[in-house]
Amino acid sequence: MKLRAQYERRHSSESRSLLILKESPTVMQTNSNEHNAQAGNGLSLPLQPELLTRTPATGGSSPAETGEVHVPMNVAPGEGTGRPASRRPRPGPHSHSHSHSHGHNRPHSHNESESDPGDGDSESGEPSTSISELRYLFRWVQKSLPFIIILCAKLVLQHALGLAVGVGLFTTFLYANKIIQNQVFLQDRRSKLECVWLLAFLICSTLLLYYTFNQEKLYYCLIFVNPSVESRDFWEVLWTVGVTNFVVKFLFMGVKCLILLVPSALMACSARGRWYMLTEEFSQVHQAIVPMPVWFRYLVTYQEVDGVAGLTLGILLALVYLILKLLGLYGLWGSVQKTGGIFLNSEQNGAAATKSQCSDAGDLCPICQVEFRDPRVLLCQHVFCDECISLWFNREKTCPLCRTVIADKVHAWKDGATSPYLQIY
Repeated sequence: MKLRAQYERRHSSESRSLLILKESPTVMQTNSNEHNAQAGNGLSLPLQPELLTRTPATGGSSPAETGEVHVPMNVAPGEGTGRPASRRPRPGPHSHSHSHSHGHNRPHSHNESESDPGDGDSESGEPSTSISELRYLFRWVQKSLPFIIILCAKLVLQHALGLAVGVGLFTTFLYANKIIQNQVFLQDRRSKLECVWLLAFLICSTLLLYYTFNQEKLYYCLIFVNPSVESRDFWEVLWTVGVTNFVVKFLFMGVKCLILLVPSALMACSARGRWYMLTEEFSQVHQAIVPMPVWFRYLVTYQEVDGVAGLTLGILLALVYLILKLLGLYGLWGSVQKTGGIFLNSEQNGAAATKSQCSDAGDLCPICQVEFRDPRVLLCQHVFCDECISLWFNREKTCPLCRTVIADKVHAWKDGATSPYLQIY
């Protein structure tokens, strides 16, 4: 009985202390802050709930039945229970008050933990989406590859003749353009026989093409007249314009071959370069005008099923096309005017070099490595042949030796080259 009485007195005193702690959360917060400063973490408290323990008592009664709870008041973290202090306590009144006080101490930590994952997802959302779309596109292409190959093979079979003609014209253009540039670079050492052969080759290729497609009368396009092509679908118009563009290139390349055949006594190298440049400018203007009648007729043409709406739409599209072409021709006309000014002014590369300047330079041209022919001295006092330095300034505007800027700009097409640009509209 004495033990029973002692136990009840001890239990009543501990219960009163618990009630005091519950009613004053500031005391508990102060204790927890003191303990955090001592222990080094902000998650443990000096007051931790423990498991309900059974205490032997008389009469077979247990603490669970009587509501008796043993709560140690001075337990250090990690001691008494055999568990680490950082382990999360069981839910109870003290843990609730602890979480409440912890929320007051750090009100922003919970918001940061909730907002950080969202920010990461928003930042990584777009790249992951784009990568998944690319993967989906790649898989679609991979699955559709056999069908794409079948369609391409069908298109090749349907337009085998047109594709063969296009490949032949393109290879002919590359071959002729390379030969002309080489012959222009050789200057007096050029082969006139090769120039004659190239001129004959271009003429025969053009005549053979027009003879093969005599019924279509593709040569009408050269004089800005529509050819008599039966079908007026898109591919036929595109093929007609492409073939005519290559033929125009061949014609003006033949003119360049004729310029190459002119003796050097009648035409100097610098004058020859100006003729090449002027010829190329007129070639580009002709290539820009040639496709206009063909595309205009294609845009205006309509079927009876379309009615007035189809005719009106075709006329509007044709007018827009004409406006765009006129703007393009206006830009080309400015380029032709500049080229004409250069052609008429006959600019000289430097001044005539004296014998002393030639002897100081070693009497040899640094470019062709032979004796000077019509030597010219530049602003940097370097001496070159007139023809050699003229060819150099066709592509560069600096001195070949010291890289001093001599020319204001590079005049294109003086080296006899032809533009590979295909004017199809």
